[in-house]
Amino acid sequence: MTFLRFRELILGLIAVVCLQSSAIVSADIVPSERASELRNRFRIDHMVDSMTLIVQRQFGSGPVVIVLPDGSKWYAERHPENVQWAEGLSGDIITIKNPLPGPWQLIGRVVKGSSIKKVSELNIWVEEFPQPLFQGERLKVTSHLLADSKMLRMPGLDYLVNWTVRFSSAQQAGEENFAAGTRVVGSYKDNGEDLDERPDDGTFTGDITFNQPWGSYYLEVIAKNNVFSREASYEFELSPSPVDIEVIEPAEPLKERWKLLIEADSEQLQLSETHLDLELVGPAGLQLPLIINGLTESETELILPEVTDYGSYRIKGSAVSTTVSGREVVLALPERFFNLIEPPKPPPTAEELAAVAAKKAAIEEEKAKDQAIFWIITVNVCLLIFGSLALLIWRKRRNLKEALAATQLRLDQEKEKEQDVSTALDEIDLTMPEDPPN
Repeated sequence: MTFLRFRELILGLIAVVCLQSSAIVSADIVPSERASELRNRFRIDHMVDSMTLIVQRQFGSGPVVIVLPDGSKWYAERHPENVQWAEGLSGDIITIKNPLPGPWQLIGRVVKGSSIKKVSELNIWVEEFPQPLFQGERLKVTSHLLADSKMLRMPGLDYLVNWTVRFSSAQQAGEENFAAGTRVVGSYKDNGEDLDERPDDGTFTGDITFNQPWGSYYLEVIAKNNVFSREASYEFELSPSPVDIEVIEPAEPLKERWKLLIEADSEQLQLSETHLDLELVGPAGLQLPLIINGLTESETELILPEVTDYGSYRIKGSAVSTTVSGREVVLALPERFFNLIEPPKPPPTAEELAAVAAKKAAIEEEKAKDQAIFWIITVNVCLLIFGSLALLIWRKRRNLKEALAATQLRLDQEKEKEQDVSTALDEIDLTMPEDPPN
């Protein structure tokens, strides 16, 4: 391999080397300036007992190849048992126990522009939930992957680490989540979607569902791949939603308006800063907004728009408010349903029954008449068809008989004529006359 080709190969590589070494190692094994020169080469000291390589590759490229000091090679699908290898669409995380001292080399399509840094520990940081935390709340919480207590940022890191969020019930008697067990409720992502602000900025944002039974929980956040697994856990309280809605059915649903009862906990929320964005959804594509800007009392009745179509109706939406401590909250409210049922018709009177019976009898009579006419016409048509066929057959047979008789007569005449000719021939004297005497 020529020097130019070798230089082109190593220009496309970056590696962040995380070294977990013994306590006596205090100096950088690979200085950053030397790593910048060597790019894909670095030297491992004999005192290093564990090494983690974090390699950022071009998106969609294959895993790197590791070349050891003795010239042997490791691949993602073929390596010793003391090597743990996690590969993704944009990088590799490789942990090696008791690495061989000497110069190492990485070969692959690695993103340009980075240098190798020494890191002694990988960990995670998880933002704790605020308290009180409410059912149905939309909450933005974040987490980071830490290297030497500093946030690790690398494009494609979201593909290399899987985050799992679980809620485990604290088994407190009298709470709604008693005996609820453990549930997977979400994850953390660094992909720039949903509540995550920017992709690949090192900040993983939680996508967590808080529509769970209220009560005491243990939060378990696990970040892992084939190389490492880290877990953070603490206890928190999930409180009942401070805002609730209920449908009030009128005494006469067909004449009076339906109402919506809004209940807000004034000890938890500032009522004047509690706003509701609701929607009434009904049959025939009905969609009506229900907006409430601020509450004045803990219980408020809202008269719903008049509904006239029979069927099922649904009220859905959310509430935004400020807690008494000043924290802004967004709450998904439970959906409520009601039905507008068509009233049963009164039983028919004797006159209506008689009219229905007369109408039914007239229909039956008309039906019988139509059937009789149908059969009469059918029979007559059949008779006409059969008669015509019989007449046609009779005439054909008669014509055939006459033709046969005429033929027979002609044959008889020809036979008699032949007999007369034969008789005439028999009467002719065929003897020669005698010669006269001289």
